[in-house]
Amino acid sequence: MVTHAVSSNVPESTAAVVAGRAAQGGFALITMLILLALLMALLLTHFSLTWIELSTTRSSMHSFVGFYAAEAGLNLRADQVRQTFVGFGQPAGTSPDEDDPCTGSNVGSGDFACADYAFQRRDVVTYMEETAGSNLPIVIPRGETYQDLSAREFHYAVYSNAHGAAGATEAVLEMHFMSRAVPLFQFAAFYDKDLEILPDPSMQLAGPVHTNGDLYVGTAGTLDFTLPVTVAGRLYRGRKDVDACPAGAVRVNDPDDLSEIPDCTAGRLEIDQADVVAWNKMIDVEVAPLTVPPPTMLDAAPGNTYWDRADLRIVLDLGLPAIQVRAADGSADAGKTAALGACAAVGASSSLYNQREARTITLLDVDVRALLNCAHGSALMGAGKGLDDATDGGLVWYFGVAGPDSAALNGYGVRVRNGADLVATVAGAPSIKGLTIATDQALYVQGNYNSAPLNKKPAALLADTVNVLSNAWADANSAGALASRVATPTTIQAALLAGTDRTGGAEGPAGQDTGGYNGGLESFMRLHEAWAGVTLVYRGSFVSLFAPRHVDGPWIHGAPYYTAPVRDWLYDDDFDEATLLPPLTPSFVYLKRELFVRQFEL
Repeated sequence: MVTHAVSSNVPESTAAVVAGRAAQGGFALITMLILLALLMALLLTHFSLTWIELSTTRSSMHSFVGFYAAEAGLNLRADQVRQTFVGFGQPAGTSPDEDDPCTGSNVGSGDFACADYAFQRRDVVTYMEETAGSNLPIVIPRGETYQDLSAREFHYAVYSNAHGAAGATEAVLEMHFMSRAVPLFQFAAFYDKDLEILPDPSMQLAGPVHTNGDLYVGTAGTLDFTLPVTVAGRLYRGRKDVDACPAGAVRVNDPDDLSEIPDCTAGRLEIDQADVVAWNKMIDVEVAPLTVPPPTMLDAAPGNTYWDRADLRIVLDLGLPAIQVRAADGSADAGKTAALGACAAVGASSSLYNQREARTITLLDVDVRALLNCAHGSALMGAGKGLDDATDGGLVWYFGVAGPDSAALNGYGVRVRNGADLVATVAGAPSIKGLTIATDQALYVQGNYNSAPLNKKPAALLADTVNVLSNAWADANSAGALASRVATPTTIQAALLAGTDRTGGAEGPAGQDTGGYNGGLESFMRLHEAWAGVTLVYRGSFVSLFAPRHVDGPWIHGAPYYTAPVRDWLYDDDFDEATLLPPLTPSFVYLKRELFVRQFEL
C-alpha cells in the first residue's frame, strides 16, 4: 500500500511572514505605548513647569507690587519729615524697640511711631528712628548744590514692610536719609516764583540767588553775581514783560573771576545748563524745586507759625475800634491790653495816602523804641519773658489789623517807626538778641531801621508787602504831587520777606510778552517818594514766596508815584553766621538719600 503524507495548506515561508508581521505589530504597539508614556511625561513636566512658572510669576508679581507699596511707605514717612521742618518744627517722639517692632504695645510714639498705610491692596507698616550724628550744624560741602551755605543736618532711618494676602510679608525695605534745613535769609535773593533782576544802573549781588521759578537777568549797566545762582525753572538773558534784551553785561564768578554769561542780541535768550558748564556749578539750571513755608504762615490766626510763636501780638480791631494785646488763641488779654495802653507805644491813624493803591491807608502805628521800653519790666510779653529772651533766637512781635476786609484786598497796614536803634533806653533794660516783626498786612517802615552801626541786631520784617518811607516822610504830603515828597538818605538793615507781583499776571512762560512788569528785584521795597539822586542804603536779604494777597496796585515808576534811588544795596553777610540770623528765620528743606536696603530673605 502506498501511503501519502498530509501537509498544511499554508506554505512554511508564508507562516514565517505572518509570524513576523504579528511580532512587528506587537513592537509597534509597544513603541506607541512608550511614546504615549513619554508624551504624557512631557505633558506632565510641561504642566508642572508651567505651574511652577505661574506660581513664580505670581510670587514675583506679589513681590513686585509689595516692593512699590513698601517704597511708597518710605517716601510718605520721609515727606512727613520734610513738612515738619517746613512748619518750623522738628520730628519728636520715640521709636519702637528693635525686637518685634510694631507688634502689640511696641509701637513707639510721636513722629517716630509705627504707622499703617494701604497701597495696592497691601498693608504697609512703617516706623522711623533718628540715627547717629543727627541735629548738627554743617556747612554744605563744595561741589554740592547750595555749597558753602550753613544748614542744620538731621539723619533718619525709616523702615517699611508690605504685607499681602493672609498677612504674608512681600517686601522689607530700609532707607537712611538726611534732612537739611537751610535758612532762607542766607540768600541775597530767594524767590518761590519768577525772579526778574533788571536794574538800569549797575548792581552787585554778593550773596547766593535762588528761584523756584524762572530767572530773567539784564541791565543797562553791569549786573554781577559773586556767589552761586540756582534756578529750578529756566534762565533767560533778557526781559519777561517784553521780548527784549538790555545791552549791559551780566557776569557771574566762575568761580573766582567774573565772566559774562552768554549774551542776547535782540530778543530774549534762554540759557540752558550746557551753556554754563564753564562756570563750575556757580550757575545751576533746572535744579529740583525747594520746599518752602506757605504764605499762611503769616496769617493772624491760631495755627499759623508767626502768630503762634510770637512773644507779643498787638491787633487794631476796627470793629470796636480798639487796640488789643491778644493771646495765642486769638482772645483779648485785658491785663496786657491795659498795660499797653499806659505806655503810648501804639496808635491808629488814617492820614497816609498810598498813590500806588489809590487809597488812604488805615494804620496800626508802632513806635518801636517806646514798645521796647514798655516791654521791659512788665508782663506785656508774658511772665518771665524779658527783652533778652533767646527763644527762637530773640523776640518775635506780631502786628495785625482786624476788619471786614482783613482776608481780602484792603486799605489796611502796619507802620513801624523810631526803630533806628533797636534798644530800650530805660534803666536796667538788657539788649535784645534780635527782633522779627511779622504781619499779614502791608508793612510801612518809616525812617532808619536798625541802622545804629555799633548796636546792629539780627532783624527781619515779614509782611504781605514792604513799603519804605524815608526819614523825610510826612503823611500830610502823601496825597500831593511827587515834588512835595522828596526823600532824604535812609538806611535799613533787616531781612525782608514779602509778596511781589507777577509780571504778565502769571508765573512761567504764560506771563511772557504781556506787559505788566512787576518792577523786578530792584523794586522789592515799594517806594512813595522822589528818590532821584538820594541814597537808600540796604543791608539784608530779599525773600518772596508769594504774590501779595491784600493789595493790587500795579508797579509804575515816575510821577506821581516815585522815582528810583541810588541803590547802595548789599547782602548782609552777617547772616552767614547762624547765630546772627533773625529770630524764627524760615528755612527751605531738602532731603538727601544716603542708603537704600531691600531684604530678600523673607
